[in-house]
Amino acid sequence: MQSIRPAAVAGMFYPGTPAVLGAAVRAYLAEAQSPAAPAAAQPKALLVPHAGYVYSGPVAAAAYRRVAPGRSTIRRVVLLGPVHRVPVRGLALPAAGAFATPLGTVDIDADAVAQALEMPQVRVHEAAHAQEHSLEVQLPFLQTLLDDFRIVPFAVGDANAAEVAAVIERLWGGPETLIVVSSDLSHYHSYAAAQQCDRGTAGAILALDPSLDHEQACGATPINGFNLCAQRRGLKAELIDLRNSGDTAGDKARVVGYAAFAFTEPRAAPQAVAEKALAEATDAR
Repeated sequence: MQSIRPAAVAGMFYPGTPAVLGAAVRAYLAEAQSPAAPAAAQPKALLVPHAGYVYSGPVAAAAYRRVAPGRSTIRRVVLLGPVHRVPVRGLALPAAGAFATPLGTVDIDADAVAQALEMPQVRVHEAAHAQEHSLEVQLPFLQTLLDDFRIVPFAVGDANAAEVAAVIERLWGGPETLIVVSSDLSHYHSYAAAQQCDRGTAGAILALDPSLDHEQACGATPINGFNLCAQRRGLKAELIDLRNSGDTAGDKARVVGYAAFAFTEPRAAPQAVAEKALAEATDAR
């Protein structure tokens, strides 16, 4: 019988009961679906924040709304978020076979885990996941939007961009695989200073810059690794929303920045491009 990693931040970062949580997520998504929103291609990847829903939920929903057309297509979600509580070398996978939220359990893709564990920068580290919120808070959005999917949850610690990129390339897959990078932006600046800083960071992400630092984004390490892959594969980045806690549910004295991005693949990417990207990522190991 598989072990289940229980919800660690239900009732704190997001509502702890199924009915209230489900209603909250649906409300965020409905509010984000403005009639003026342009039609867009199904994204290959999202970059979303991971604070409490009252602070960052509206921003995350603006990105998640883009995967709704993939409800019956997306079967695997590769999740990458920074560790906040337990230091770890490389990328950590849980020992559990599923993650739980008040909306139910989500199985972990055992085959993908086995592939990832063949790489030296990947290890099983249960403590890195036990209280980590950066991945957990993404699950209720995914559970609401997708029918039948599994996750590959990476808690990213001390790693370089090439190491992260190599893991993402290994699991890139096709339209059945969505990549979700979890990160907030600047922390605890004044409202005006945060706006200036976060605009610069957003510009760097749009340029697929793989050299962000942790003052710009707490998830700089997974962002940098993903941006390397996005460069190689010719992905197009789109900024969907950029706000901070002073715009949502906090005061403006010390704020945290949030952004929502979608990344789409070229319409007809030649097979050679994908093969070249995978070769480069393998060489980087």
